[in-house]
Amino acid sequence: MNGKKVLGMIFANIHEEALGGLTAMRTMGSVPFCSRYRLIDFPLSNMVEGGITKIGVITNANFRSLMDHVGTGKPWDLSRKNDGLYILPPFNVGSAAMWGNRIDALYGNKSFLEQSNQSYVLMSDCNNVASINYSKLFDRHEATGADITIVGVKAPMPKNISSVLCFDSVEADGRITGLSLDSTAGGDVYHSINIILMKKELLESLITAAHSKNEISFQRSVIMANVSALKIYAYEATEAFVGTLSSVQAYYDVSMKLLLKENRSRLFSSCPIYTKERDDMPSIYGHDSAFVNSLAADGCIIDGTVENSIIFKGVKIEKGAVVKNSILMQDTVVGEGSVLNCVIADKNVNIKNSVQLSGTETFPVFLSKGAVI
Repeated sequence: MNGKKVLGMIFANIHEEALGGLTAMRTMGSVPFCSRYRLIDFPLSNMVEGGITKIGVITNANFRSLMDHVGTGKPWDLSRKNDGLYILPPFNVGSAAMWGNRIDALYGNKSFLEQSNQSYVLMSDCNNVASINYSKLFDRHEATGADITIVGVKAPMPKNISSVLCFDSVEADGRITGLSLDSTAGGDVYHSINIILMKKELLESLITAAHSKNEISFQRSVIMANVSALKIYAYEATEAFVGTLSSVQAYYDVSMKLLLKENRSRLFSSCPIYTKERDDMPSIYGHDSAFVNSLAADGCIIDGTVENSIIFKGVKIEKGAVVKNSILMQDTVVGEGSVLNCVIADKNVNIKNSVQLSGTETFPVFLSKGAVI
């Protein structure tokens, strides 16, 4: 299957309540990640690398930063005369917070689906940091003759996220014969990461039927209700690094995993991840600075000590400051003599001189955007 036959649909707001303060003033898709990226960069890049040339981004409220980031889609080669990138807020219904669920969101964008020339639709959320070869997914979907293919992983169940689709019974060829929601089983569970491929006409008919019955659960009313009537297949993302961001703690844990070179290679080597670049000078490291097992973007001034941390663009760490096991987002300032351990600082946080903040790896301290400490 050629990726040009596939329409991409990305849900930018789904699950954002799980990330608490990180999504207080932004969508899930525009949450900063790994020193230079936003979460939407991952599904966008995966789709573009899979050959998809038309992508619609469904969003609700707080999408200004998302629009500023994606712009016309140029970093992803989506600024083009035909197809390209489309932001799909609910302007046509007079409410910027109308989409309450996937069914409403898809039905509200039915005209966008109908006017698209593609034959298939690939839907994705923004809460999974992943590098997935969609060309293999398309080929598998076509080879099996599936009506619906769902990408899944075998991993512990995400916390703080409801309606997670679990594959209870899967035949040898990958066909799903049993599904449930929110498994309470311990250990690894084979579950969906909400990347779903199907024919566009099938999606339109399923959404229209569910909306006419006032159904609100896409997983229950569209997928589970048709597990016997349709050929629904699982596609296990075994080759990919997949990190599900289901809480602030999960955001911290997945970020820290990427300090390991092998995990970074799995995430970034198999599929290039594109993003909007902010031109800046190279980072400057002072004569007495120390930088150990950490990631730093451009435009930083580091005169203190940084260990096992992720530093975004424009961060300034002054002399005598110590930053360990922390995530400092864009333009954060750490004053002289301050000590941070297990801290997540949002953008433009100003930490004064001689401040000590310490969380734990299982309970990091979170500082909201623009905070002064």
